[in-house]
Amino acid sequence: MAVSMATAAGRLRRAIRRSPLLGGLSRRPFSSMPPPASATAVRDAFLSFFRDRHGHRLVPSASVRPRGDPSLLFVNAGMNQFKPIFLGTVDPRSEMAGFRRVANSQKCVRAGGRHSDLEDVGRDLSHHTFFEMLGNWAFGGEYFKEEACSMAWELLTRVYGIPEDRLWVSYFGGDAKAGLDPDLESRDIWLSLGVHASHMLSCGPQENFWEMGDTGPCGPCTEIHYDLTGRVGAPQLVELWNLVFIQHNREADGSLQPLPQRHVDTGMGLERLLAVLQGTRSTYDTDLFSPLLNAIHQGCGAPRYLGRVGAADEGRTDMAYRVVADHIRTLSICIADGVCPGMSGAPLVLRQILRRAVRFSTEVLRAPPGFLSSLVPVVVETLGDTYPELQKHSAQIGSLVSEDEAAFLASLQRGRRIIDRTLRRLGPSDLFPAEVAWSLSLSGGLGLPLDLVELMLEEKGVRLDSAGLTRLAQEEAQHRSQQAKPAQEQGLQLNVHALGELRRRGVPPTDDSPKYNYSLRPSGGYEFCACEAQVLQLYTENGTAVASVGKGQHCGLLLDKTNFYAEQGGQASDRGYLVRVGQEDVLFPVARAQVCGGFILHEAVAPEGLKVGDQVQLHVDEAWRLGCMEKHTATHLLNWALRRVLGPGTEQRGSHLNPERLRFDVATQAPLTPEQLRAVEGAVQEAVGQDEAVYVEEVALAHTARVPGLRSLDEVYPDPVRVVSVGVPVANALDPASQAALQTSVELCCGTHLLRTGSIGDLVITGERQLSKGTTRLLAVTGEQAQQAREVGQALAQEVEAAAERLSRGSRDVLEAQRLSKDMGRLTDAVDTALMPQWQRQELQATLKVLQRRANTAIRKLETGQAAQKTQELLQRHSEGPLIVDTVSTESLSGTTPAFTAEAWALAVCSHMGGKAWGSPVVAQGTGTTADLEGALSTARAYALNQL
Repeated sequence: MAVSMATAAGRLRRAIRRSPLLGGLSRRPFSSMPPPASATAVRDAFLSFFRDRHGHRLVPSASVRPRGDPSLLFVNAGMNQFKPIFLGTVDPRSEMAGFRRVANSQKCVRAGGRHSDLEDVGRDLSHHTFFEMLGNWAFGGEYFKEEACSMAWELLTRVYGIPEDRLWVSYFGGDAKAGLDPDLESRDIWLSLGVHASHMLSCGPQENFWEMGDTGPCGPCTEIHYDLTGRVGAPQLVELWNLVFIQHNREADGSLQPLPQRHVDTGMGLERLLAVLQGTRSTYDTDLFSPLLNAIHQGCGAPRYLGRVGAADEGRTDMAYRVVADHIRTLSICIADGVCPGMSGAPLVLRQILRRAVRFSTEVLRAPPGFLSSLVPVVVETLGDTYPELQKHSAQIGSLVSEDEAAFLASLQRGRRIIDRTLRRLGPSDLFPAEVAWSLSLSGGLGLPLDLVELMLEEKGVRLDSAGLTRLAQEEAQHRSQQAKPAQEQGLQLNVHALGELRRRGVPPTDDSPKYNYSLRPSGGYEFCACEAQVLQLYTENGTAVASVGKGQHCGLLLDKTNFYAEQGGQASDRGYLVRVGQEDVLFPVARAQVCGGFILHEAVAPEGLKVGDQVQLHVDEAWRLGCMEKHTATHLLNWALRRVLGPGTEQRGSHLNPERLRFDVATQAPLTPEQLRAVEGAVQEAVGQDEAVYVEEVALAHTARVPGLRSLDEVYPDPVRVVSVGVPVANALDPASQAALQTSVELCCGTHLLRTGSIGDLVITGERQLSKGTTRLLAVTGEQAQQAREVGQALAQEVEAAAERLSRGSRDVLEAQRLSKDMGRLTDAVDTALMPQWQRQELQATLKVLQRRANTAIRKLETGQAAQKTQELLQRHSEGPLIVDTVSTESLSGTTPAFTAEAWALAVCSHMGGKAWGSPVVAQGTGTTADLEGALSTARAYALNQL
């Protein structure tokens, strides 16, 4: 038996390691089961089984956009929405607090972050960025191992009809280092259900012990696998279902403690289950994907999908089918849930997914423009009944996909030309230059995800200079960290001599009016125009004027005109790239633009030579610019809201913004209260919700004088000056009789702004501190970041409320009370550091301070009672004799009351006796005269009572 189990263990481990990366053709059937059911029928059978046979409550899928969990880019497992129950932080008044046994089909996305399948999608027959996870849960001991295993076995073998001898089971084999015994209970349950001993495997903690994170609820799990081989030869297994038994808590010190309540958490991928039930080796050959694959074939005219992988897949045609089918599902689901392609976090990952899909559809499948958006109705047709939000937002999904697809196609075509031109110059063993790859990337300005660049090179058999790319990424990170610094402290500068020489030659100041040339598309997106210009002067890194620069040289460019916004007025500089007119396959990345005495200096890297007189075309990084526009218009609204809440005399002291966040300094008599912060946010939200027009006009500076409410800083403004007015035409705003500037935001400003306020989405003030007496600095985020900040704040508020509820119920013993006190400390740290509304942070900090005091008081009372009990026990055991010799456990002694220690108590008493004392917090001794023994005892008693 031992030998056969060892053999089986080896086979199973090898099989698990091979799965699910299967080779060969995908269409070879491997099941003799009855005719397959549709995806809808399989999903419905799962839900009906748990609802009708086992009394589970069916709950809808959560959004793939995590709510209040900044550790996740996307919801990637069915258990994510139930974390508050596992952590014991669920709001006792919420619907979730009443959950006992539930089941659902959860939308999951695994792309970006720790758990990402993006790079594997298309390469094999089973990986997806979007998938559905079927799951059932039992909370608070509603049921545990025996019932969970029995239900799973019944569903798979009796409802779905999977032959029992095709199923294998793994269970937790223990962990000696952690002091965990094997989960023999699960093993015996499976054996009693009919699983053959040769189909069971004991696995270690890496395979069969589930943990939520470094700390928190955890426990052993048992997995059900399906043998693809049909009992012929060594088993080849795919995991079907994971059953997790949450019964421990991983403490901060790494130790494991039993949970007061146990939970069951299971998850089974619908796509993989469907492949088994429909008799195919590929999840792409199920009816979840076949309508999409057919639509791709009809829409692009590529050869029909054959399910090939690896070397057999000539031209990677079948890989492209799988990538496009998977990615359009992910795009549709995410956009329907409010995650749209963007420039950071989950939106950036979605942008990469969209561009990866465009690349494969156009370059491999030869699809026509607009092809991707034509697949959205197919996704809605296959998934819309289960997830109605797809039907509700189908038009928006199609519009966004179409718009991004068109924008990316232009970049992709240019990127392809650049790669081909560069490759013609390389030797057989040369690495592809990091500078060129960087110029093609999202950071360089063209917008190709680096993984796409690497894939395009891989297809041509060329390796990328990874070390050089790492160096450039580090430089980019350093540049981002310096964005908050004033422009004059950064990069290249034109000194007084260089400026004097330009003026002597009669070079006019740079015309940067093209930076305002942008408009709104009918879809609501922004269109930014390119700008053609002439190189007037080039500068080396040390500021020396030169007529030309060479390959790889960092340089400064002075042009006759530009559409780049140079850092001023608190707005970060644009970034992007330029190309020579007539030679669009060489990109010159532009890191920043700066104002120097009326001239705009562009800092760039020259991948090839550039000389004075060259004609160039400039392209701004549109996502970066749009982020700045959102923050700048939000800054104006914040300024107006502060005056509305704090009074019309409130003065701005400065600001700075970039696409990630904004900073605003304001003159105040005292720090803002939570109520004031909340009111300011509310005023901004109101203006954003009304989607007001933003009017901008140049007017004579004299016309702006004596306009009530007009905001300006103590700066020198040009004449004419730009006036930015929210919701009111500039002419009306500047009419002294209208008083309009008192009712809305009207400012003198040279920055770039949104054309309507709705694009801001939301604004949250995430930080507040006193810079100096009378000046407060506010930090704020907008859009998706703001929404996430609100969700984090709401989640932490629920955790604090749940902790207060636990505290009000009282603790049974000192250990439980100490655990609650530690939870208060953990919550305090989380509230102190989280990106969340500042008003809510201040309120929760005040609440937690009170709760922490109550928790510490509860510990002291329990310890006092425990000490009294132990004293009585000692006295009863040693009722006679002049002294007591015994042992007292110190495991429960609290570290939360350092003021009352044995050493301090002894010192207080012995000092009264004219002596001294020494020792530790637990035990101490001392000397002194016993002339006034009653006084010494009174001192001891008074000291102890005062500390308690």
